[in-house]
Amino acid sequence: MEKERYEILVEDGGERIDKYLSQKISLSRSQIQDLIDKGLIKVNEKEVKSSYKVKVGDKIEVIVPPPEETEIKPQDIPIEIVYEDDDIVIINKPKGMVVHPAHGHYNDTLVNALLYRIKDLSGIGGEIRPGIVHRLDKDTTGLLIIAKNDVSHQRLSEQLKNRILKRTYWAICEGEIPWEEKRVEAPLGRHPIDRKRMAIVPYGKLAITNFKVLERFKGYTLISADLETGRTHQIRVHISHLGFPILGDEVYGRIDKRFGVRGQLLHAKKISFIHPTKNVPMEFEIDLPEEFKRVLSFLREKS
Repeated sequence: MEKERYEILVEDGGERIDKYLSQKISLSRSQIQDLIDKGLIKVNEKEVKSSYKVKVGDKIEVIVPPPEETEIKPQDIPIEIVYEDDDIVIINKPKGMVVHPAHGHYNDTLVNALLYRIKDLSGIGGEIRPGIVHRLDKDTTGLLIIAKNDVSHQRLSEQLKNRILKRTYWAICEGEIPWEEKRVEAPLGRHPIDRKRMAIVPYGKLAITNFKVLERFKGYTLISADLETGRTHQIRVHISHLGFPILGDEVYGRIDKRFGVRGQLLHAKKISFIHPTKNVPMEFEIDLPEEFKRVLSFLREKS
């Protein structure tokens, strides 16, 4: 299948480009925003942001790449199942595991492991994200909810949207944080230059994180982070913006040479929600991974 190409001459301006195009071609606003992020939509031969307002006479070029033909294969990869019933599975994700397949990475993900162990998963996430209600970055460890059916997926997604599903993370940060608690409300979007990174940008999506200091050490701080929203790299960007990047985070911080940590020491420690079919409160808390505990023990000994 070949890529699709559209050329549109704007005759009535004033609307955001994502909204305008969603009325002109058979793509949703989120799909259009994704194409904009990938540089596949240009106005007058220049890349624009989703917030750009079209003007009369603008020439818009849209390139829609063909859908990737993928077959996600089950793989016998060890995973730790914390809880399982007919509707949901709670996983303790290890460091270094990608949650779902993506372009150029179709194997060795959590989804491959789930397909091997679990017969049915919700289809709402599509072929490459079956059952995935929320995500964790590759090097973030801890608790993750998987939906086994569409009803559970829909209800858990609603809880996530309405902030009923709550998640608490622990992280070790570089620097001695002077405050006890801090609420950060700063919009996140793609970095204007490096599209693989996220950044605080005026055109970004609402992102809210509540930070709390748990323990202080010489040169480092142990914190908790409660998410009110779940944007990509949210905790990592927000805490780095405050000047205290997470230890081991080579994207938003620096390479750690003291402890040999590769990848952020960020752990999804606690999760609470209402069971999607039984309608009862559920709460899970998981221990810290060994690497996290090793660094924590060292800091306590030296402080």
